[in-house]
Amino acid sequence: MQLFLLHFAGGNCYSYDFLRNDLKSKIDFYALELPGRGKRYKENLLLSKEDAIMDYVKQIKNLRNKTPYIIFGHSMGAILGFSVANHMEKEGDPPVSLVVSGHSGPRIKEKDQEEDNTKKKKYHLMNDRDFKERLRKMGGMPDEILENSELYNFFAPVLRADFAILEKGKSPENKVKIDSSIYAIMGDQEKNVENIENWKEFTKSGFRSQILKGNHFFINNHSKKIANIITNCFEQVLTNQ
Repeated sequence: MQLFLLHFAGGNCYSYDFLRNDLKSKIDFYALELPGRGKRYKENLLLSKEDAIMDYVKQIKNLRNKTPYIIFGHSMGAILGFSVANHMEKEGDPPVSLVVSGHSGPRIKEKDQEEDNTKKKKYHLMNDRDFKERLRKMGGMPDEILENSELYNFFAPVLRADFAILEKGKSPENKVKIDSSIYAIMGDQEKNVENIENWKEFTKSGFRSQILKGNHFFINNHSKKIANIITNCFEQVLTNQ
């Protein structure tokens, strides 16, 4: 069985290393990454959602072995993962399940954008001061990086490119329903956690959800629980075969 993991904004192929040891050996672990980071740091960054989606689709198609597979994505990886799953369905090779984390799904705007007019500016266009403040509120970015100009200047272009992917152009996923089941996970301190059931509107199959303790990067503190969720999604499919 195969597990394809799609990283969050600013992430790379190493972002899910914390999950490896808690997954069963029967599951092949493929942490994918977009260009411009990690093992692909020499490649040009992508700036459009469609390009990012098709890059992931190409990677998955090249790695497929005809066994059941799951797509897991956190935050940016969740919303891109939804479109990737839709594309793979059109290719006749759908995932058995889509596990989405740290995102309440299509059509839901972030609360801070709705409540504060100063936050309506797109994140990838913010000046460095506002961008750093946004990253601090999100969590997951150590202060050592934000306060060190050399480190910040290294990571900032990747982060801005990823936010551009999310913020530019249309959102085709808003009108899509996939055949694969969806399992949604969020942290209880996330701003849109009450909208987690929104994901139910985007699947023609089964839907389950779970809320765990923590902020937007709650995943780092719940590796065993997340591994169990993924494993159970696989086992449910095998039981029904």
